[in-house]
Amino acid sequence: MKTSIVKIVAALFVAIFVLTACAPAAPAATVYHIASDATWPPFEMVDETSKEIVGFDVDLMAAIAEQAGFQYEIVNVSWDALLAGVSQCQYDAAISSISITDERKQSMAFSEPYATAGQIITVGFNDSSITGLDSLAGKRIGVQMATTGDIAAQKVAGAEVKGYDTVDLAFQDLMNGQVDAVIADLAPSANFVLLNPDKIKLVGEQFTDEPLGVAVCKTNTELLGLINQGLAGIQANGKLDELKAKWFGAQ
Repeated sequence: MKTSIVKIVAALFVAIFVLTACAPAAPAATVYHIASDATWPPFEMVDETSKEIVGFDVDLMAAIAEQAGFQYEIVNVSWDALLAGVSQCQYDAAISSISITDERKQSMAFSEPYATAGQIITVGFNDSSITGLDSLAGKRIGVQMATTGDIAAQKVAGAEVKGYDTVDLAFQDLMNGQVDAVIADLAPSANFVLLNPDKIKLVGEQFTDEPLGVAVCKTNTELLGLINQGLAGIQANGKLDELKAKWFGAQ
């Protein structure tokens, strides 16, 4: 009798093992790949100590994902690769102070706007010849290529536009006298001026008004919905205003 019971129990253990081994594995949670060009402080930059990407957009995406309940990882890529990657759906989305334009809407989707940006001119500290857009004719203008600052500079009659892969290189050339002015978003421009107050200065007023949004692969409607859901949530609970105060309050 004992032998029979032992055989039955052993057979049950074998059956359970086989069923467990054959059962399908639980599906892995989706991790969205989100591109960012971490050369645009205070929106996104690499912390020199930790070597991690930090900034307003980084904190914003973390808050959106927590609110909407999805997982993601940020991939640091160049600006050109970022735009092409989202257009071709190599990345699920991108957050990098991206202005929402009609041209970009043709190849990628956008979340609801989360902030506004605008272009401004930065010149050498001792330069009194440039006071605004109307005094840029014939000047050498530094811009980050394929940005709205680049688009604005191309419209200046007689100007020599010099494009850079990253905006910090444009400001470096401005301080070295290789260009006469830089056109870029107000926030990063103000940030570079704060770091170099004896070398460069802002002139004139912000001359564009551009909504910023999270760019999303056009076919990824699920992620777009999650991002808008999370964004609406942090707008309602005050988290978005808290992040703006943290990163832009001093400016």
